[in-house]
Amino acid sequence: MYLLLVEDNQDLAANIGEFLESRGVIVDYAADGLSGLHLASTNNYDLIVTDLSLPGIDGITLCRRLRNDANQRTPVLMLTARDTEQDKLEGFDAGTDDYLTKPFSLHELLARVQALYRRSKPDTRVLSVADLEFDQHTLIVRRGERRIVLTPAALRLLRILMITSPGVVSREQAERAVWGDDPPTSDAALRGHVHALRQAVDKESSTSLLHTIHGMGYRLAVEDE
Repeated sequence: MYLLLVEDNQDLAANIGEFLESRGVIVDYAADGLSGLHLASTNNYDLIVTDLSLPGIDGITLCRRLRNDANQRTPVLMLTARDTEQDKLEGFDAGTDDYLTKPFSLHELLARVQALYRRSKPDTRVLSVADLEFDQHTLIVRRGERRIVLTPAALRLLRILMITSPGVVSREQAERAVWGDDPPTSDAALRGHVHALRQAVDKESSTSLLHTIHGMGYRLAVEDE
């Protein structure tokens, strides 16, 4: 799952992010509403978790602009200290899919996130790009009829590339997917994983899927997409 967390409380954001990432969720962060709106409009997230009270624009405005201006249907879970019926009705009217009132347990947050994800993507077991398939339950990867055996790090990298496809995965996003919040200091480690993944995915196929977008990151797609 690829999730955007919009939360201006750095301690809370860190706690949520670390907890979700320990459960296999890839998390991007924004500390204000405008940054969150920009990220949500330019990336293919599975879910957005946003605080209601934010610098710049609040969570209600963020959700309304995503729905009305950007035509985004990504599920939104709103975190808020306000628990009146009117507050919730205003949020649902703006396009919020669920509410979680502070304070909350991280386990309840995870349960809400997983429930929204299941409802929005009823069949997400198998990721596919062109003739490349990745079964997230069995961890089996195939390119056409050919089975591809990958290391755990390569599987994590492939997953974020397939989830984001045909979009571009930045170097920072790729590093977070592979190493979490403790990436290596050298760029060589990521380049090595990308090279190995490219060899495994593309070496016996006439069509290359894994492309380096210089100065930006990596993209998994047929070239003309």
